[in-house]
Amino acid sequence: MATEVKKENEPEEKTQELRGFWLTRIIFLRSLAFIYCVAFSVSLFQNKALLGADGILPIPAYMHRLRTHFKLQPGQTRVDSFLAVPTLFWFIPEEHIDTALQLISNTGLVLSIGVFLQGSANMFIMAALWGLYHSIVNVGQQWYAFGWESQLLETGFLAIWLVPVFSIQLLPVNTPTSRVCIYGYRWLIFRIMIGAGLIKIRGDKCWHDLTCMNYHYETQPVPNPLSWFLHHAPPEWHKVETMGNHIIELLLPWLLLIPHRQVAAFAGSAQIFFQVVIITSGNFSFLNWLTMLPSIFCFDDGYLRRFFSKTTQNYVAMADRISVKCQNKPARYQRAVLNGSVGVLLMFLSVPVIQNLLSSRQQMNTSFDSFRLVNTYGAFGSITKERTEVILEGTSEEFITSSTQWVEYEFKCKPGSVDRRPCLISPYHYRLDWLLWFAAFQQYHQNPWFINLIAKLLEGNSEVRKLIDHDPFTNATLPTYIRAQHYRYQYTPLLTENAAVWNRKYLKPYMPPVSLTQLKEVGGLPSVPSKMDVTPIHLSDVKKDVQHVFVLLKLWLYEIRDFFLMIANNFKDSSLRDIKVKLDQQPIIICFKN
Repeated sequence: MATEVKKENEPEEKTQELRGFWLTRIIFLRSLAFIYCVAFSVSLFQNKALLGADGILPIPAYMHRLRTHFKLQPGQTRVDSFLAVPTLFWFIPEEHIDTALQLISNTGLVLSIGVFLQGSANMFIMAALWGLYHSIVNVGQQWYAFGWESQLLETGFLAIWLVPVFSIQLLPVNTPTSRVCIYGYRWLIFRIMIGAGLIKIRGDKCWHDLTCMNYHYETQPVPNPLSWFLHHAPPEWHKVETMGNHIIELLLPWLLLIPHRQVAAFAGSAQIFFQVVIITSGNFSFLNWLTMLPSIFCFDDGYLRRFFSKTTQNYVAMADRISVKCQNKPARYQRAVLNGSVGVLLMFLSVPVIQNLLSSRQQMNTSFDSFRLVNTYGAFGSITKERTEVILEGTSEEFITSSTQWVEYEFKCKPGSVDRRPCLISPYHYRLDWLLWFAAFQQYHQNPWFINLIAKLLEGNSEVRKLIDHDPFTNATLPTYIRAQHYRYQYTPLLTENAAVWNRKYLKPYMPPVSLTQLKEVGGLPSVPSKMDVTPIHLSDVKKDVQHVFVLLKLWLYEIRDFFLMIANNFKDSSLRDIKVKLDQQPIIICFKN
């Protein structure tokens, strides 16, 4: 008889209502661990070339500039300097920078894989992931100067309070999912979407006349294989896309703030669908993958149970019942105080973010504290109407003449050869390719990293050359000169017999030919308008040609001018944003191999 009663009760236990967020937390932690895994993988495979001791923008040089700013001796660190720029690299000797970069990346990768496989974590693990990635971002300079870095740090910070202090159980009955974290993540996705929507309607006119999508697929930083097809959609469809963008970014986010189960699920579904659409249209690093994560907390276990076995669902029901019985334990009161404190902190740090959203001078992708705990976001406030590309060319000839043969460098993913199909790499990210898109509508002297890239290629730096898809030179025949050319790129027409994806048209020289000898003699290219005619200089010609000597003298004068401008521009505060801006205004310093 007892057996029969048990059998009758089993279906009721399996089909009972699940309204908690146990399963939500498991899915979220695995998703966040996946993003961390991608981020640390990018660091592992690229940062030695980008930030290493012999990298394009080496960390030792950056740390030296920070210590100069804070008036510190070599190797010295103070509490105020660490709080202004929180990173472990304050404590790492210069000779161990490369080892530290590899160790931090590998440790983060191992921890993130562990959380992904386990589906659970504790505060120490999540804090370690957040702290390790924070250390990289704060010395990442231009390579890490994008909104998704702060977004990952904010998402990761909130996840620290989502899990138990010590336990790594999948269903820790003493630590149910914090309501502060649930609504904290809904507040995060609300700010992300509203910020992106407001920056658009306050920005480019094409967002008002619904024509921005006519250009976006062709001019976005790194197109993917579908971008060509999406670009050729009818103009009327592009208007529908633009209007849909406004609805999702400006209207639907308000539903996220309504504490109603079905309304929250609808709003979360709309946001996730929107991010999936963007992922299919271009390579935007892990940005859109990351942006889906906060919306997971719009769904309780009742919606997500279908992704888990009946056994797991039964365990969740049991954990729910036990958790209710444990509500009066002292540990639960302590946890409630902790969650309340986190909530108060989020509200306090949200004040400048709200002020920024309401301001007509809205800033996008800005942090108001050095730890990047609560930030403001936004994307594509203005749309580039024409795509231009910087194409690097090199030659191994000793002297440049009108018949000099130049060969092109091909990068991993950025458009180069017109016959090469766009790549598909998201959520992975090639940081050099991404910055080269920005360089195309700037000038070379505005970007010290670009000058350093040229120097490393002339040197034959093996790590930097790994960032190149096709290097036309070998160790035996390194380039003697490298130049940069400016091209206009357009997609080929929809109906064309040509197999090429791009048409391109030569515009003008972007950077004159330079040799390693010239860079070492001059100490770097000048911070002067690109209209200045800088003739490529060979050391043997300098002694013979008075005109070349005059050019060298002009370059040195510009360097001296910039140096005194830097000295005159005294630092007035220690906020991370201002420090970075002022450091970036210093003269270009070429970092040569010792």
